[in-house]
Amino acid sequence: MSIWKLRLSIFGTLAIIIGLSTLVFAVVLTLTGFFDLITLGVLVVAFNILQWLISPYIIDALYRTREIPESENPKLHATVEDLSKKSGIKKPRLMLAQIPIPNAFAYGSPIAGNRVAVTSGLLKTLEPEEVEAVIGHELGHLKHRDVQIMMFVSLLPALFYYIGFSLILSSRYGKQRNDSGGAALGLGFMAFSWILNMFILYLSRLREYYADRHSVSIVEDGSRKLSEGLAKIVHASRNIKRIRNDTQHLNAFKALFISDPDRAETDSMAIATMSSSSEQKLVQEILSQKITTVDRIVEVFSTHPNIVKRLRTLQQLS
Repeated sequence: MSIWKLRLSIFGTLAIIIGLSTLVFAVVLTLTGFFDLITLGVLVVAFNILQWLISPYIIDALYRTREIPESENPKLHATVEDLSKKSGIKKPRLMLAQIPIPNAFAYGSPIAGNRVAVTSGLLKTLEPEEVEAVIGHELGHLKHRDVQIMMFVSLLPALFYYIGFSLILSSRYGKQRNDSGGAALGLGFMAFSWILNMFILYLSRLREYYADRHSVSIVEDGSRKLSEGLAKIVHASRNIKRIRNDTQHLNAFKALFISDPDRAETDSMAIATMSSSSEQKLVQEILSQKITTVDRIVEVFSTHPNIVKRLRTLQQLS
């Protein structure tokens, strides 16, 4: 997919999400109580904005992150500084998440600032040049304002879900009890929130490709480095079942990660018999895998692209 097709797909998906939401919300206001729904909408939006503002502190507590002093890892700080300059953004705070699974994520808010976190598992598993490419990917998310964009679009299904939920409650316990029309309308809006979520998942996958491209554009030989890094992340996650009990909390903000922990488990099953010590051989082994119908269906419900498709796209960029 060319950069212009990718950008058009991203903007097109955003337009569909916003357009459908506006249309359905207009229908809601026409068919139901105006002021009650406005109040509900304000409350839902306010709650999600508050959650976004304080989410970095929640993430820090959940993933046991701490800021890495420059004296502790000057090379990694230098890498972030250099790639931030190439990206044209201010250097984010560099954080370490005490998580055994190799991964990385970018996050932040206006009150907490931008942050890039690497896990302890990532630093143990990847070579420095592969970590560099992973950081380039995360800086791409900050460059493209993905945190803000995904927060905004994620408000919409939440809003429609709670509207639908309130309509169902109103039909059961409100002044007009046993209102089957109100209940049906509520179920319709809850179903619409699910449809919106499908578009948002697709948008999330597109933005992962976009961040991959950014890494390739600012990291020398970035296609190879990022391909090897992603392959090793998935390969190392083959032991995820063994440590799953200690990492259930990863799912809370899995959309932030460079690789979906849930998908890593699925993807690693396909390469469970591989034991290549050579990074390039590992990449080629993954690239040789066939994408099945099941893989395509699973991808539809994922925040991240299928690993085989993702590596093939990176190979084209090389």
